[in-house]
Amino acid sequence: MTLLESLKRYTTVVADTGDIEAIARHRPQDATTNPSLLYHAAQMEGYRHLVDEASELASDRGGNQEQMAEEFIDHLSVLFGCEILKVVPGRVSTEVAASLSFDTDGSIAKAHKLISLYEAKRVSRERILIKVASTWEGIRAAERLEKEGIHCNLTLLFSFAQAVGCAEAGVTLISPFVGRIYDWYKKKQGGAEIPPDQDPGVASVTRIYNYYKKFGYNTQVMGASFRNVNQIVRLAGADLLTISPELLEQLEQTEGAVDRKLDPESAKTSAGERLQLDEKTFRWMHNEDAMATEKLAEGIRNFNSDAHKLQEYALSQVAAKVG
Repeated sequence: MTLLESLKRYTTVVADTGDIEAIARHRPQDATTNPSLLYHAAQMEGYRHLVDEASELASDRGGNQEQMAEEFIDHLSVLFGCEILKVVPGRVSTEVAASLSFDTDGSIAKAHKLISLYEAKRVSRERILIKVASTWEGIRAAERLEKEGIHCNLTLLFSFAQAVGCAEAGVTLISPFVGRIYDWYKKKQGGAEIPPDQDPGVASVTRIYNYYKKFGYNTQVMGASFRNVNQIVRLAGADLLTISPELLEQLEQTEGAVDRKLDPESAKTSAGERLQLDEKTFRWMHNEDAMATEKLAEGIRNFNSDAHKLQEYALSQVAAKVG
């Protein structure tokens, strides 16, 4: 048995990539994308037909170049999502622009647009997760979308306050970023490696998982942003884990068995009281976590920068089409 086969006994494995061939090789249940992954995938010759189709649809819409570029990105995201859904049996996560991270109404409008494009392709909304940043505004957007039957994946999650807020809002899924938490603490202590049994990213996801299971929340926990295989196996038993093709390959090439680390029954005996957070308490509690405050802001900036790369690419494609 390989580590990947063993892991799948306890945890739903999700591919963190826009490369459809890589997804097909590793046979995950779900897949997730973001603008950076889409940008790199769009450069591959094998996906040229999706780029051409998105360009055609955007130019047909008309408007100025910026409007057509936005339309191109929306269509490209959905076209890649549709292709991914041909090779995974579960769901695909499609991201709302990072520029909308503090805009509840804008996030909702973009989610509606993406869902309408999927439904025009005859893809049920049950197979889509709308990815939204775990800001207060993003959580409020997700809360409203969930009530409409649009399921959400709350990303860029670093603090316990964010996790509690998402659970209280009834979102479908959260994506706590294990590796980025690890990176922050590693840098803080001068770059020295942190022992595996003291990994702060693993500890964060473990705390969130135990809290959710102890108090009966339906929100699923999907660990994300891994730096090594050890972080993954230490979270065996999490509802889901989203893993890059490189780490999936390592798991698939390594013989061995993974022991379950996270378990709903054990979680019921974990420490901690149930919290309920209004906006003021949420913002203060999140602000008191220096790592989470810095990594959320940095993550939004970086995702927005990646989106700009995709937008520049979109503008070049639209200009070529209308030219």
